[in-house]
Amino acid sequence: MDQTEQSPPPAFWSTPAVAAALASCDIPTLLDEVRRARGWTQADLATAVGYSQSWVSKVLRRTQPLTLDQVREIVRRLGIPLQLLRFGDGGGDDPTDRREFGKAVALAMLPIPARAETDETTAPTLTAITGSQRRLDATTPARELARGVVAHVEMADQRYSRTGRSPFATDIAAAVSEAAGFAAWLHADMHDIGTARTYYRMAVDRARRAGHDLLSAYMLGSLAAFEIDADDPDLGLALVAEARKQIGPRAHSTPRAWLSSIEALAHASMQREDSSTEALLAADQAVGKNGMSAPPWPWVFPFDDAKLAGYRALVSVRLNQPSPALAAFAESLTSAQPAPKQRAAVMLEVATAVRQGGELDHDASQVDEAFRLGCDALKIGATYSSERVIQRARRFRRDYRGPQTAKVREFDRYLRSTLI
Repeated sequence: MDQTEQSPPPAFWSTPAVAAALASCDIPTLLDEVRRARGWTQADLATAVGYSQSWVSKVLRRTQPLTLDQVREIVRRLGIPLQLLRFGDGGGDDPTDRREFGKAVALAMLPIPARAETDETTAPTLTAITGSQRRLDATTPARELARGVVAHVEMADQRYSRTGRSPFATDIAAAVSEAAGFAAWLHADMHDIGTARTYYRMAVDRARRAGHDLLSAYMLGSLAAFEIDADDPDLGLALVAEARKQIGPRAHSTPRAWLSSIEALAHASMQREDSSTEALLAADQAVGKNGMSAPPWPWVFPFDDAKLAGYRALVSVRLNQPSPALAAFAESLTSAQPAPKQRAAVMLEVATAVRQGGELDHDASQVDEAFRLGCDALKIGATYSSERVIQRARRFRRDYRGPQTAKVREFDRYLRSTLI
């Protein structure tokens, strides 16, 4: 079966894989590329070259040696130009060329050494990618980042699934957990609750597979805060309790203070003032015990008095205590300025406290100030396409039952513009 009339187009021979195969006389690769280009099965290829399918299969697996005459016959049948392999028809070639070509074919038939898919650099590389993506979060809408982050999570998890009993498996699992946690954060910012929850659970699972108790606790605590914000404080409390089991009774102050603060927020969401106060006291004691000592990974910054003040303010807002909330917010501002989207979320909490104070004091000017702050926060949320901020703005508006002032109407107009 002579295939010379069906030779592939000229451009085929300059493709990278084919050009490399021609240069090294890699006949198995060349045969497989021709097969792919023509859409053949191995059986089709066997018919074309005039050999059995099992023989062709062995050639492609590099377990069947080839003679020079067999190569000539195969390339003639497939329409491969002989000059591309740098030898002519039988009888006209130099014996030296025949020997050199035979060496090249024999070398090409050797199995290509498999390169390890994972080594000591894999986990740090995956973590570095996640870190770079995180740095973009401060100035980039979540929707623009999410696709690349999800692709990174999937690639990293596929790499982890192929590690088997590799000594690097646990480090790669931890890297996947970090990446999944960031994907969850982005989807929460997009108010894609179901997808965010899926990635948080994946982050917890991979942290556990990594055998990293603190990372597991961090992801459980993050999921707890997410569930509290999604109006399920009971589940949040259960997740905080699970996270505490992971860190143990003698953990560093930062994870203990952080988890107690999240617990306080859950109790406040259910109007349990005494339980919330008790949890805040536990957080305060943890902060005072170890001061500003460096926190353990995955926490980056110590949980200090300013951060505790921020949680105290959030708790006071939930308990409808505007004066303590505003005082605590002022204290929390001594820490570093948050990124724009997070700042917008905090501004809405401050606006809520101001509005609560205005409603208690029947002070219309305070209510107007609250809606001015709320409008500024909403503009930031719209600029960065943060559905999380926009949804909080909607909640802020729903909770107000007072008169329609000029500032309230301005807020309503801007809110509608973000939804249409």
